[in-house]
Amino acid sequence: MKRLILAATLGLAGGIAIAWFTRPDIAPSEPGTATAAGIGDPRPAFRHAAIDGRIVEAEDFDGQWLLLNFWATWCAPCVREMPALQSVDEHFADLAVVGIAVDDPGAVQPFVDRLGVTYPILVGTSDVRETRNRYGNPEGLLPYTVLVDHRGTIRWRHLGELERAEIEQALERVGYPGP
Repeated sequence: MKRLILAATLGLAGGIAIAWFTRPDIAPSEPGTATAAGIGDPRPAFRHAAIDGRIVEAEDFDGQWLLLNFWATWCAPCVREMPALQSVDEHFADLAVVGIAVDDPGAVQPFVDRLGVTYPILVGTSDVRETRNRYGNPEGLLPYTVLVDHRGTIRWRHLGELERAEIEQALERVGYPGP
């Protein structure tokens, strides 16, 4: 009986995962709010504190390609992909890689230091969740990555763990000019 229940539970979880990853688009975060941005839409505004105390706004990246990665210290796939993001940041000088931690600010700095991450890390809770929603992920699953071109247009979104090769392929597909 226990095996039957376990099999049914796993089957249901698998079905939910398939439905999630094959859905056609992402819905608005709440009734009455603006629709989440999608591919081809302008980059939504944001304003968050970096772990070094600076205030960083979306407009700070005007004229630059921007790779935003939403993550958390407690998210294992997020942690596994951070070396790939660090490598991309080091290799592509004109691509701004920015991590946005949906996390307790006190936990983020020592975590980032331990991993050797040098790209900018923004941190927050409800404010970061709202930004994540506006960038097309109201369900809040992590990691979530968005590529914005130098004109401020969203060109690519990815839900789930990434490797460097996948990021490079996405950059090539959307016409990124290269390192």
